[in-house]
Amino acid sequence: MAKKTQIHDTFKLSILDIALIGVMVATIEVGKIALSFLPNIELVSLLIILYTLFFGKKVLYAIFTFVLIEGCLYGFGVWWIMYLYIWPLLALITYQFRHQRSVFLFSIISGTFGLFFGALCSIPYFFIGGISMAFSYWVSGLLFDVIHCIGNTVVCLTLFVPLRTVLKKVTYSLPQ
Repeated sequence: MAKKTQIHDTFKLSILDIALIGVMVATIEVGKIALSFLPNIELVSLLIILYTLFFGKKVLYAIFTFVLIEGCLYGFGVWWIMYLYIWPLLALITYQFRHQRSVFLFSIISGTFGLFFGALCSIPYFFIGGISMAFSYWVSGLLFDVIHCIGNTVVCLTLFVPLRTVLKKVTYSLPQ
């Protein structure tokens, strides 16, 4: 019975947690929309990295809510299925490095994630049309993956420290 309680407590959210998740989702969505006119330049990766570092596993609630909102706004296509595993994967990778503080490390993670975004997106096409369909999907978007890599790296190098400072101040003032 104790094990069941521990699992239940892991997923238990306070009112403050729900409010934080709402703010995380809102900033991720606004950040995505604000830069949507630029091809593969986005704040989503950086925000997921930072929110994972500050809020740990609770970021998964924000990620899945963000993905649900994206589906409601833009439709539920194959891309939506990709978002269900791509963004949690970034959180998982970040979580493995949660004790690190190097802006360069997280810029490399963010850039590498952008570079492999298309490869990760090609996974459903492997099941739909085989390896040739998945490979052709991935190769056709390589230029955008390179732009995504550069964009993620520059955005992270530029905004990681200022946003981390803001999050430190905000989280410091929150009740425990």
